[in-house]
Amino acid sequence: MRAVRSKDARFDGWFFTAVLTTRIYCRPSCPVVPPKPENMTFYPSAAACQQAGFRACKRCRPDSSPGSPEWNQRADAVARAMRLISDGVVDREGVPGLAARLGYSTRQVERHLLAELGAGPLALARAQRAQTARLLIETTALPMARIAFAAGFSSIRTFNDTVREVFALAPGELRARAAKRRDTGAPSAPTEDGAPGTLTLRLPFRAPLNPDNLFGHLIATAVPGAEEWRDGAYRRTLRLPYGHGIVALTPRPDHIGCRLTLSDPRDLTLAISRCRRLLDLDADPVAVDDQLRADPLLAPLVDKAPGRRVPRTVDEAEFAVRAVLGQQVSTAAARTHAARLVTAHGEPVDDPEGGLTHLFPAPEALAALDPDTLALPRSRRTTLTTLVRHLADGSLRLGVENDWERARAQLAELPGFGPWTTEVIAMRALGDPDAFLPSDLGVRRAAQGLGLPHTPAALTARAAAWRPWRAYAVQYLWATDDHPINHIPA
Repeated sequence: MRAVRSKDARFDGWFFTAVLTTRIYCRPSCPVVPPKPENMTFYPSAAACQQAGFRACKRCRPDSSPGSPEWNQRADAVARAMRLISDGVVDREGVPGLAARLGYSTRQVERHLLAELGAGPLALARAQRAQTARLLIETTALPMARIAFAAGFSSIRTFNDTVREVFALAPGELRARAAKRRDTGAPSAPTEDGAPGTLTLRLPFRAPLNPDNLFGHLIATAVPGAEEWRDGAYRRTLRLPYGHGIVALTPRPDHIGCRLTLSDPRDLTLAISRCRRLLDLDADPVAVDDQLRADPLLAPLVDKAPGRRVPRTVDEAEFAVRAVLGQQVSTAAARTHAARLVTAHGEPVDDPEGGLTHLFPAPEALAALDPDTLALPRSRRTTLTTLVRHLADGSLRLGVENDWERARAQLAELPGFGPWTTEVIAMRALGDPDAFLPSDLGVRRAAQGLGLPHTPAALTARAAAWRPWRAYAVQYLWATDDHPINHIPA
């Protein structure tokens, strides 16, 4: 109740406020006058609101708020299910496919989601389809029939009925309202831009967000051909289920500018989800920083530049390969090794706007490479070829459905996988917010400079007080060094 009264945007996505008298649901920060307490009820998800018969507020657009940080800081079945639903797995594979990825029965998955979120997987996927549909309606000139199928609906009739039920407007009325906002100079929705299949949209986040290490890390480690920094934007290619894409991400004070070019619009939901995960946009920086600030040696770092995020990845298998290539070499050398793989084994793409030339090669393509062609020590060749073989045959999975500890155990069994490689994959590919790198040279150097213990065992013991946010502590420790990963190029 206090969050609603104070219109605290930090709680957007954590819960939703439904008004019994108007049958409308809002985000906590909705600018309208709060209703009387007796007329309010609260739901843990937009899907639960919709299932209870409430429609989305036209002022605060609650369905477009940042996602709940719960799903990125937990590894239980509900959190993993939510990450998969966010990636569009229910639309592509159905509830049985979702359950199979989690290793549960469909009945168990539905029971867990209903208990915690007040809605089952179909209702949650439906809410996401509605959000994607509105995005396409308001931002493109695509015919409504194409939008219906691109958003994941099975029929045009279902699309029309869902849009009317969720937004209390027909699809055509939604498009007309968006055009009117643009004509009157009001804050506009994203727009279709340039070539067919290109969208420009805004990715919201919880403030504060410090872009220096986030974009600096992605830019400094960018693989030529697959990634680049151009005109103030980090650009890269995306491998997607129905085709490929190119995204340009630009840091802004109150949002991330996102320009997506997709070969198939059905990949929009997954592309947005992967971009949000790449930039850790659903994090709760206030909770993270409050915990780390409690350590008097970390507090000055947090106060100096709060809101650091963990730079993650759009492709877990890709990052695992790059982590092996980066073992015991410089950032520049790791980029060189990865660029050779991209040129030799990546699928070519056309990028008329810049210098992107290839998708990063899939594990299946790398599984067939000749180890003798790799300019790596013999032991690292074995590590790389073993990794890609397990990724290609499916015996090792690093997707969002993974239990983090189980994935760590599988990685540790591979030759050449020590604690550093396992933990950096856990941090940036698996998304574990508590992954920690006590043996990392940059972390140890920063710890010594701050007066923290700098041996791995002693630093791990001291870092227990930073849990469950040790991955964020690593970002603050890395930021003490004048390394290119900590700066956005001028």
